[in-house]
Amino acid sequence: MITVANRFTVKKGFATRMAPAFVSDQSLLNWDGFHKIEVNVCSKAEEHDELNVMMFWDTYEHFEAWRNSDDFKNSHKRDVAKTSDGQDQSPILSNQIVVADLVATLVK
Repeated sequence: MITVANRFTVKKGFATRMAPAFVSDQSLLNWDGFHKIEVNVCSKAEEHDELNVMMFWDTYEHFEAWRNSDDFKNSHKRDVAKTSDGQDQSPILSNQIVVADLVATLVK
């Protein structure tokens, strides 16, 4: 099994508002190899929020099949607000994707 973590730094106050969007795509439940998504928000920093989206997949190939699909493209369509000069006004300051093998788990 693998995990795919998408670690976002976002403008203060946005992480909690953005979090539900990452679990609203019900089409994921139909994809072979998909297990679950966990979304964590940390708002401890004064200048930004952190949003961590962790996906669990059987294999990297399963994840890649979804990532190259129309379902992925459709789930990532967003209306982006524009500034007065026409620039995108996204709350996302940065993000990093980390793919890792899941090698140990402890569950109660």
